[in-house]
Amino acid sequence: MDALAKPVFLTKEEKAPARPRLFARPTAKTGLMSWITTVDHKRIGLLYGLFALFFFLVGGFEALLIRTQLMFPNNNVLTAQQYNTMFTMHGTTMIFLAVMPLSSAFFNFIMPLQIGARDVAFPRLNAFSLWTFVAGAIILNIGWFLPTATHGAPDGGWFGYAPLTSKTFIAKHSIDYWVMGLQLLGAASIAASLNFIVTIINLRAPGMTMMRLPVFTWMTLITSFLVILSFPAITIALVELMMDRNFGTNFFEASNGGMPILWQHLFWVFGHPEVYILILPAMGIISEILPTFSRKPLFGYPIVVFSGACIGFLGFGVWSHHMFTTGMGTVATAAFAMATMAIAVPTGVKIFNWIGTIWGGHLQMRTPMMFALGFVWMFMIGGFSGVMHSAAPADAQQQDSYFVIAHFHYVLIGGSLFALLAGIHYWFPLMFGRKASEFWGKLSFWVIFVGFNVTFFPMHFLGLNGMPRRTFTYDANMGWNTANFVSTMGAFTLGVGIFIYFATMVYTYLKGERVGRDVWDGRTLEWSLPVPPPEYNYRVIPTVHARDAWWYEKHHQEEIKKEQAEYAHAEAAHGGIHMPFPSIWPFVTSVGILIGAFGVAFFDSNPAPGIHAKLGTTLFGAAVMLVGIYFWALEGAEGYHLHVDEEGRTAEPTSHVGKS
Repeated sequence: MDALAKPVFLTKEEKAPARPRLFARPTAKTGLMSWITTVDHKRIGLLYGLFALFFFLVGGFEALLIRTQLMFPNNNVLTAQQYNTMFTMHGTTMIFLAVMPLSSAFFNFIMPLQIGARDVAFPRLNAFSLWTFVAGAIILNIGWFLPTATHGAPDGGWFGYAPLTSKTFIAKHSIDYWVMGLQLLGAASIAASLNFIVTIINLRAPGMTMMRLPVFTWMTLITSFLVILSFPAITIALVELMMDRNFGTNFFEASNGGMPILWQHLFWVFGHPEVYILILPAMGIISEILPTFSRKPLFGYPIVVFSGACIGFLGFGVWSHHMFTTGMGTVATAAFAMATMAIAVPTGVKIFNWIGTIWGGHLQMRTPMMFALGFVWMFMIGGFSGVMHSAAPADAQQQDSYFVIAHFHYVLIGGSLFALLAGIHYWFPLMFGRKASEFWGKLSFWVIFVGFNVTFFPMHFLGLNGMPRRTFTYDANMGWNTANFVSTMGAFTLGVGIFIYFATMVYTYLKGERVGRDVWDGRTLEWSLPVPPPEYNYRVIPTVHARDAWWYEKHHQEEIKKEQAEYAHAEAAHGGIHMPFPSIWPFVTSVGILIGAFGVAFFDSNPAPGIHAKLGTTLFGAAVMLVGIYFWALEGAEGYHLHVDEEGRTAEPTSHVGKS
């Protein structure tokens, strides 16, 4: 690989054939417009990461307000209504605006590099997914800035149980923002997932068979299928809720013959796979980090891959374990209890494989490794309490208690968050060419680890002692005072750890130690690239000869020379690189969707002052969206072309900035 990557610089490049057009495509490589119009998967990944980290801090601030309110009995930091808003927005923000998009950031930045691709299959659709995600985030949070009496932030719980979210109980528009925000986020996620699936299946480098895919890419593929199969269920539920609220239908209005249980089925058909949409990317990240810092291949690679697929499949068959207390009947309860217990098997298999990976390895206890091991520990605790919920009688006692709060925070925050923080530390040198301080990285890990356990472990006991979820205060003689106080102290400790982590990463970005490529002596293809990777990723698409492709290239040169003839035809067919120009139209389309969604959130069928303005806003947004789509379709495949030199290598672009 070193020989193949030897730079051969040419300066010649040509524009790709242009089609007749009304507007010139943007070509800026720097400045704000370059970020708004970018179609480069790495820049889109970075934008996903920045937005996700911002909302992670917002959700964390909301969590601290919740814990401050519960720090003492009969506290009055928040009113009951404000508390409802806080736990609704905390859950919605953390799931849909922080953890999911942070996973998308890694999907966008890392996955194409791991499979030897130059970009995702549909770069402009990728940009559309990003900006539609931003539009959904704006709609979800816009209620904070509007009058509380008639608007306000969503306050019906992240689960939005109907008919409690109908106009009978919440007449103001806060739930309408929640409905429209989730619809936009769902559209963005489905578009992105289709893009990832096509990319992984069609754009793999020569020799990269499915069983040579890095595990993180495998988890990206499985997660993408989960998204496109589960999000339609909640889309249907949200449309029906919108119809109930604004057009007088009765899907969930029990007083008019509706079925509230229908909402729970539709929501949890989405909601339980959503758990795995959050945790499978984390499992993929861990499966990359543990082998790198154990100096060993991943133990049982095929089993890890198939157990991930098994988890994704079974994830659709256990949604009703969230509904054991709704009276589904003995047969249904028994069936879903067994299915829930069964899903612990592939999950446990993964844990044993991770332990097998580090067993006997030459462990390097760097910061990413510390967070990765923290993930395994947290996920095991969350998994143990999850098995308890599969037993319907136990679940009946724990449901709607703080025991459940402890369980899913250990899984989703202790699990997902630790893996994502590990991933940021692990791939930060690749993204920016700088490496964080080990001292500050490990300090942040220990403060976060201690703070997290002090926060959430006492909640197991609060739940077993009967403290209900979603209560904004409690009486002093309930016996919950000490555990709540300790839990709140842990939350603030966790906040300090998160602050240290982010301060370390910001300092690293500005003044951190500069490093070259392959800083961790990595195993997968992305580490073969210079740091940060160039816009076109690979000068020559690499040929893959084995699993852990980059590791094999570094240590098996003799075998590679013998195998090169196998893929000679693929390398000979290489004809240079076409690099597309950026595009403004995905952004314009998403702006139109944002305006239209804002109008729909206001809209209702009852004649009222301002009805024409609401309808006009909706139609104006639809018009902007259609204009964006129309010109998107017409702008053609412009760009520039990097030629191949006589040795079969492409030119380094040196003079394309500003050309159109």
